[in-house]
Amino acid sequence: MSETPSLRIWLAGARPRTLPAAVVPVVVGTAVAIDADGWSAVCWTRVLLALAVSLLLQIGVNYANDYSDGVRGTDDVRVGPVRLVASGLASANQVRVAALLSLGLAAVAGLLLAAMTSWWLIAVGLSALLAAWGYTGGPKPYGYLGLGELFVFVFFGLVATVGTTFAAIVHVPWRSWVAGVGVGALACALLVVNNLRDLPIDSKVGKKTLAVRLGDERTRTFYVALIGVAGVSVIAMRNVGALLALMVVLPAWPVVRKIRQGAVGRELIPVLGATGRLQLLFGALLSIGLVVF
Repeated sequence: MSETPSLRIWLAGARPRTLPAAVVPVVVGTAVAIDADGWSAVCWTRVLLALAVSLLLQIGVNYANDYSDGVRGTDDVRVGPVRLVASGLASANQVRVAALLSLGLAAVAGLLLAAMTSWWLIAVGLSALLAAWGYTGGPKPYGYLGLGELFVFVFFGLVATVGTTFAAIVHVPWRSWVAGVGVGALACALLVVNNLRDLPIDSKVGKKTLAVRLGDERTRTFYVALIGVAGVSVIAMRNVGALLALMVVLPAWPVVRKIRQGAVGRELIPVLGATGRLQLLFGALLSIGLVVF
């Protein structure tokens, strides 16, 4: 493909429905900082840089996955969002450049953040960049080994939440780690639904995601457990305001029921969207609870 894809195509390839996974930890991490030290202590410039890093990493991961899966042929038959390489909407080289550009911009924002806080953040950022590319890229992509959920939990849960709190007030209260567990669990739940939807195809092409390794029934149980972990993390924060986040149990119930009733294929697309909204609601309620009460 020689022509340049339109902006609409690039936006679709960035998979905007996955971006809450990048925004929520930054919002929650900032709320923990405000709860600990107050509004006046927060450096909003550094918070915005943390948000830029998180969003650009997520977009970079999405493009990198599109590129790597596309050239491997594992995206040739998919039920979910459009894949640029597999569908021919963009060439493999164009998507690779988009991935590297997104990750490069994330690195620049990360360097600025490190310069304003602590240089040890460079090591954290480098590990995040390597993990982003290695998810489905390289000779032995760990996403094909069932380790994708671990990456999401660590980098879009713990690292993003705790890193934002550190960026905001240059120290990390213990509640930031606990909040990161809840945020990471819901980010993992998004990936679990995605991999559950693709399980039949992934098993055929040799993509051994955690869903393929666990099997259908245990993957569904794992999803429910992740929702439970998010709830337990709120209680473990020992903060009355944080308990507001437990209100997500009401909208979570029909989503969990659909998973337990055996939704498959295209039936899981709205479940994926609903899980993203659950994560957004969880982050919003937890942040409001921490800041207001």
